[in-house]
Amino acid sequence: MKSYPSLQNARRTFCLIFSLLLAFAAPATLAQSPPAESAQLHVSSQTQSNGFRLERIPVAGGAELLTIFGTLDGLPAAESQTKEVPLVSVLRDTLNDSNPENDRLRYLWTLTYARPSFGQRIAAAIPFLYSRVGNRSHASGTPPPVIDLASTGRETWNNIFWLALQNILFDPYGLPVKISSRTYRHNLSDYRKAHIVRALAILSLYQDSVKTSNDNVFTPTEMQDIQARLMLTERTMGGIIDDIHLRNFFQKQTIVTRDNAGHNWELLRQRAESEQLYFEPLEMPDGSATHAIVWVAREDLERNVGREFHGRFLNISNPWHDERLKNWDGYTEVRYFDEDNRQVEEGTRGARRVEMIPLALYGLDHPKIPALLVDFRDRLNPKKREMSRRIIQDVTRNILSLSKYGDLPYFLGRTVFDFVTGRRGMDVNQPSRLRTYSQLKLLLSLDNSFNPQFREEIERRLESVSLNPMENDYQVEAQIAREQYRALLDYAQRPEGLPARLDRDRRAEMMPLNHGRAAQTFFRLANVMSFGLYTHCESATPELEARLDLKRRVDYHTRFLREVARSSPRVEIVWNIEDVRRSLRFLSENAALSGAKTADATALIFAHTEDEEAKQLCLNNLYRINNETARSALLRIYREQPVDSRWRALSAEYLRKAVREDQRIAPSDARTILSMVGGGR
Repeated sequence: MKSYPSLQNARRTFCLIFSLLLAFAAPATLAQSPPAESAQLHVSSQTQSNGFRLERIPVAGGAELLTIFGTLDGLPAAESQTKEVPLVSVLRDTLNDSNPENDRLRYLWTLTYARPSFGQRIAAAIPFLYSRVGNRSHASGTPPPVIDLASTGRETWNNIFWLALQNILFDPYGLPVKISSRTYRHNLSDYRKAHIVRALAILSLYQDSVKTSNDNVFTPTEMQDIQARLMLTERTMGGIIDDIHLRNFFQKQTIVTRDNAGHNWELLRQRAESEQLYFEPLEMPDGSATHAIVWVAREDLERNVGREFHGRFLNISNPWHDERLKNWDGYTEVRYFDEDNRQVEEGTRGARRVEMIPLALYGLDHPKIPALLVDFRDRLNPKKREMSRRIIQDVTRNILSLSKYGDLPYFLGRTVFDFVTGRRGMDVNQPSRLRTYSQLKLLLSLDNSFNPQFREEIERRLESVSLNPMENDYQVEAQIAREQYRALLDYAQRPEGLPARLDRDRRAEMMPLNHGRAAQTFFRLANVMSFGLYTHCESATPELEARLDLKRRVDYHTRFLREVARSSPRVEIVWNIEDVRRSLRFLSENAALSGAKTADATALIFAHTEDEEAKQLCLNNLYRINNETARSALLRIYREQPVDSRWRALSAEYLRKAVREDQRIAPSDARTILSMVGGGR
């Protein structure tokens, strides 16, 4: 067939314009109408504990909006405003009842996460512009959620599709288009990640604040699921991880983070003390130390002139040879120490007065080594360390098109370089500081113990280190959070707003109840190919709504049994056996909606319990689940049980009944059953 270059160019140009429009609209999952006049909302309940308050607001159609408020004592609030700021909102779909078994968490909003302004978007597409360009003055429209907790897999496939589109559509247009589009997507991703980290920290602090009370509206499973899903956004395939793995993943990541902080605490403390500097940890409201400051005493500057300085892990210049410190006119603090060099209160007998000069501020949960965030003598020092990783990535990937997975020499070189810098404690080309920078901004907002002048100094230096043009400073974010919460409340009460979106989500959730695997695959592919603009929704009927309610409850009990089966070699030691029996009974009564995962979990529980009632329920459950996995599990139990065991006899009886009832059995298993347990058709 003859080719028409002009037609091909027009087609490519159209695709490029269409894709750019989608890219610039990426933070919003759906286009929203601007908020109307806000009306009064009925707040169903409020719980408050240790500076945090949770507000529950009902949403028409059977849902509730849960919002965590925090008292940001570190913010200079205006006279007309309180220091309480809405921080994180979660939509819980309750299907309009009080049964937690059919609840589903849907959208999560970090209310400081706003759509970037037009100027911020343009700046974010400029290659090698590693700086903020200003703040967004006001939020516009309904806030975009940072994650859809009920459909995390969709985001994963959309990201993969965007990656393919980048390589197929944008990259061939030349280096300028390639670099700009990749830079924009990178900045957009980092902007979202920073607010996901903020949400994680807020949820952790809120959870700790209600630990000793009964005010936690979130169940332990819900809280772990939310935090695990937020953590998994950093993983390429994290969105498609099975729910059964969320508990273990969350626990492992929590341990890793705690170990990193403890390791860096001790590393930095020892290094600072060996250099005759002062180490001061900064703690979050829950007592966890996420950052630390290193100080020097002015009196030590003269005492240690000529002293050798080892900057490993500290990554700052020698303070003993620095004329700037001898003539320091910046921020200082006066503290008092006793004869054993322990800090004491002013007026303590025998205490000596010491003037302290801040040298550097570090993040403690950074992998391997403490991350230098603020150098009070050299603004460029942390900036160039933060830029090092971005520059390497932008040059190798965007300009040279090198990949660790496709270029062996580059892979070997990067591996050696990463090993040496990590091993030597060099804070260069280390993993992104997004987490620790976001946590520090939150710490400054929550903690009012900082001297206002010192707080302003830290904030000013943090803003100069920021690489992302889409970021706003933390005082502006507080105002944006208030505005976006008002817009979210307005969106929640409008019939065409959040209730309508909730209804669409439910009808989309009904799709697997009405269609087979082939149709489901087609509809999901159409959703990915349209960047989420098309989602197949069923027509809601009372029958489908009842089936949806039942399916959610089946999923709830199936997940519980899978966790039980995986957690312990003896079920009744770790779990309440009555809860296990209740789930087994429910799934037995609704076996038509159970699948292979339910059968596998039931078989494992049978092997891991000595409770006779639970064992009998397991066998009955396997008989009622009409699939090959359940039949194979029953046959395996029959083979493994002693000849004189009553469980062997009961499993044989169930197998004979399954054959007589023409249940779904693999031909090989059917022949085996007939030959072993008898009882033909």
